[in-house]
Amino acid sequence: MANIPIYRQDAQHPQAQACAACEIRSSALFGVLDADGLDRIHLHIETLELASDSVVYDRGSSGAAVYTVRTGVVRCERVNSRGERRIMRLAGRGDLIGQEALLQRPYGHEAIVCMPTQLCRIPRALIDGLAEKSGALPRELMLRWQRALDASESWMSEVCTGPARLRVLRMLQRLQDHAQPDGTLWLPRREEMSAMLDMTVETASRLISQLRREGVLERLPVRLARVNASALHRALTSAAAGS
Repeated sequence: MANIPIYRQDAQHPQAQACAACEIRSSALFGVLDADGLDRIHLHIETLELASDSVVYDRGSSGAAVYTVRTGVVRCERVNSRGERRIMRLAGRGDLIGQEALLQRPYGHEAIVCMPTQLCRIPRALIDGLAEKSGALPRELMLRWQRALDASESWMSEVCTGPARLRVLRMLQRLQDHAQPDGTLWLPRREEMSAMLDMTVETASRLISQLRREGVLERLPVRLARVNASALHRALTSAAAGS
């Protein structure tokens, strides 16, 4: 594996400016680095602007980089042994995806952009070099890996079980965690809800229409929506009590 030298970069470098202005800098992977450490990495980090349904990486492809989500949402998908597509988890602002690359392993799932999304592509070799110089970085990587594992297990155990209505309500609750600053959130297509929640497309469509009539959900253009938080809470309480 080739080593990537870590040079100090001019503050006027475009990526240096992007990193300095990054609104998630303190919560992103390199938030554990001091200002001098951040100064050294900008040449090797690439900012990507991706449209909805863009593929960040495919399952089984060689892992050469990890990605931090700056804005938007990415879904991690996998096809099971029956040939059914399942969404394993969602990644939003500040989350790290593609951690398999750190072990020089192929990616274990497909990462697909849900809505216009900005990512930082971080080469594996850069992280290897930084980990040798920063004692805090390896621990931060382990914490983020555990966070991703917890999110995946929680999704499978909570969102994909129980009555269909409860599953849809829990999905909306999780999507709220990835809402944009204006309160809007990504609303999956019906077939995506089917893959996320292990239900038929017809059931997903019927329940979403029902929640719109109840005032829990407001559909917006371009696959966006807004959720009434208090109405969602009441609906969740009622559905959980009746399950």
